[in-house]
Formats: sequence, structure tokens, C-alpha cells
Amino acid sequence: MKIDIFNHVLPKKYFDRLNQVASNLGDLDRRMKSIPILVDMEARVRMMEEIGDYAQVICLAAPPIEALAGPDASPDLARIANDSMAEIVAQYPKLFPAFIASLPLNNPAAASDEIDRSIRDLGARGVQFFSNVKGKALDQPEFRPLFEKMASYDLPILLHPARNSSFSDYKTEDKSQYEIWWCIGWPYETSAAMIRIVFAGYFDRWPDLKIITHHLGAMIPYNEGRLGPGYDVLGARSPGENYGELLKKLKKRPLDYFRMFYGDTAIFGALPAMKCGLEFFGPGNVLFGTDCPFSPDKGAGNVRDTVRAIDALPIGEEERRMIYEGNAKRLMKI
Repeated sequence: MKIDIFNHVLPKKYFDRLNQVASNLGDLDRRMKSIPILVDMEARVRMMEEIGDYAQVICLAAPPIEALAGPDASPDLARIANDSMAEIVAQYPKLFPAFIASLPLNNPAAASDEIDRSIRDLGARGVQFFSNVKGKALDQPEFRPLFEKMASYDLPILLHPARNSSFSDYKTEDKSQYEIWWCIGWPYETSAAMIRIVFAGYFDRWPDLKIITHHLGAMIPYNEGRLGPGYDVLGARSPGENYGELLKKLKKRPLDYFRMFYGDTAIFGALPAMKCGLEFFGPGNVLFGTDCPFSPDKGAGNVRDTVRAIDALPIGEEERRMIYEGNAKRLMKI
């Protein structure tokens, strides 16, 4: 069995409510509305049955809820999304063995309550955090209790990048060009969030904290040579910052914390990148994920490309089984 752990949906009840709350989905509006199986679960099921021996853990598609509604309205959107995903899991338990809860992160108190409700009452097997909350970093004190709560539940946080065209490529411009905000900006977002989490000391505070990074750790594995020796001398390039004292407080070498993250294989079938990520994280920290249905064919293209790449990895069958299903079952308690 192949358990695909990072797939996106817009359940119809949520999608309908979204259309009442937000006039459009911003930069992603045209893209989202052009992919029928984001909303049409019967069509999604038909696609999945054609693949065979395949299941999906589902989560909400971007944009983040907090980008679409203020703190008063976002908790209601999150409840509708999570109720709807729980219904999909109940209707098709073999194809959708679990869902990942969405949270109103612009309302941390409501987000905390929604974690409890989604896990205890609805059976969610993790939660999705976006890499920033309306431009606010995840290591801010208001979000710390949410990390602590997920560590106590011993269930994963799935970290998804969030950035749009308003993040300009240069200070002299008002918006990003050529979709750089997505192509390069999203991997940067994930990587920046990982760095902030490491130096916030979250893995020292909660050693069992489990965070699955979308797109196989983004820029982190490829930049091991910079992150390792570079962060061993943190502060040498930062006049006025007392980063040397921060290094002394950490229990491990900075690079070692980055290996404590997990990564999914949603890198669109790029075999060299997959080898790099697997070597960095190790087979116990890599999970099969495809970003379905965001492929050029708006269907199973990413699934097939990702399977081909995983099957081409120079690893043993037990390691391949861990990536395809074992790690998902262990982390998500499926």
C-alpha cells in the first residue's frame, strides 16, 4: 500500500462557504478553480481507483484560512473544513485513511480549541501550519502553545509554504514577477520557517515534536554545506546580535536539528533532488507525498512521477516500504 500523506482538497461545503466569505482566492484563484477534483470527491475517487493500492491523507489547499478571513470568521471556516474532511474519511475510509486538520492561526486561542476538537472528536491525524501567519513568523510567542500541544498529542505538524505575489523580489518593486513568489519563494518560506523553529529552541523544549516539511525540506538538504559550518559560527556575520550566546544554549549542533524534521517526496518526480533529501533526512524521516492534484494534468501526474522516482532510488525494499507507508503509519498512528 502507498499512503500519500500530503494531498489537497477543497471540500464542497467549505468551498461553498468560502465563496460567501471571500470573493476570490488571490493569486491562486484561477489555478484552484481549474482543478475539478479539488472539490469533486467522486471524481477524485475514480482517479485514485485507477492507480490502485493507493490511499491519500487529505488536507486543505492553500491559501491559508487566515489569509481569507479575519480572526472572527476564520474559526468557523476551520470547523467547516475539518468537519467536511472528516466526512470524506468516514465515507471512503480505505481511500482516505486520515485527514490533517486546518486551523485559524490568526486566532491562536480558537486554533488551540480546534486542535482538540479535530483530534479528539473528529479523528484528525495531524494539523497543517503555513509557514507564516499573515506575515508573522511561527516562532512568535502566541503560536508556541500550539507547538506544545501537538508535541503532547505526539502527532505531526505538516508545514506548508505561504507566500503570494505581494512579496516582491526586490525592494524597489511592488510585486513579484514571473511567479518567483511561488517557484522560489515557497521553498524559501519553508526553509526560513524551519530555521526560525530551530533557533527558537523548539526541539530542545519538545524533543518529540514532529514536523513534516512539504517538498522534502525545501532548500535545507541542498544547502547542508552552508547550514553546517555556516551556523557553527552564527553571529560572526551579524554585528550587534548576540547570537553566540544563543549557540551556547542549544544542546546540539544547529545542523543536527534540521535532520529532526521530516520531509515528503512532493518534488514533482525530480530524482536527483529526492536522492539529496533522502540522504539528508534518512529513510526514517521521509514520507511518500505527491501534492495531488497539483500536476500539469490536474490529476494523477504527480503521483505517477513520484512513484517512478521512489522506485528508482538505490535503496532496499524495506526502506522503500518505510517511505511508502511505514513512516506514515508510525507518525500518524494510522
